[in-house]
Amino acid sequence: MRDFRVTPIRNGTVIDHIECGQALKVLHIMGVGEVRSTISVLMHVPSKNGGWKDVVKVEDRELDPREVDKISLLAPNATINIIRDFNVAEKYKVKMPEVVKGIVKCDNPNCITNVQREPVDTEFIVESKAPVILRCLYCDRIQGDFTERLI
Repeated sequence: MRDFRVTPIRNGTVIDHIECGQALKVLHIMGVGEVRSTISVLMHVPSKNGGWKDVVKVEDRELDPREVDKISLLAPNATINIIRDFNVAEKYKVKMPEVVKGIVKCDNPNCITNVQREPVDTEFIVESKAPVILRCLYCDRIQGDFTERLI
């Protein structure tokens, strides 16, 4: 087997322990089209615990709390590493919020959050974290695959 090396980054963010196949969705959350620096994506990488994972490295970019909340819905076991001068300055696990506000669109077209007459932000209760199940606070609808409806 041949080892591939990814160059270290001077400053930026490394998102580790992303569930396999979710790295591209994480990049979408980060607005990959607007990033003007080097991005490294590792998919289906062996993990030390015997499983598989994805990893995303973005130079010269740190995440804001809203992005971390979105990532926690897609990759609840992810670890965020903030790199400064080639060293890990901060390291933390994402923490999924109990209530998800304004980051997922409700899939019920009749929900008050989807009716244009009233400006109401979406709000969901996290019913389960594994698997992630969200329930709309306004219409009570359990959300199916919400990954394509992240705002």
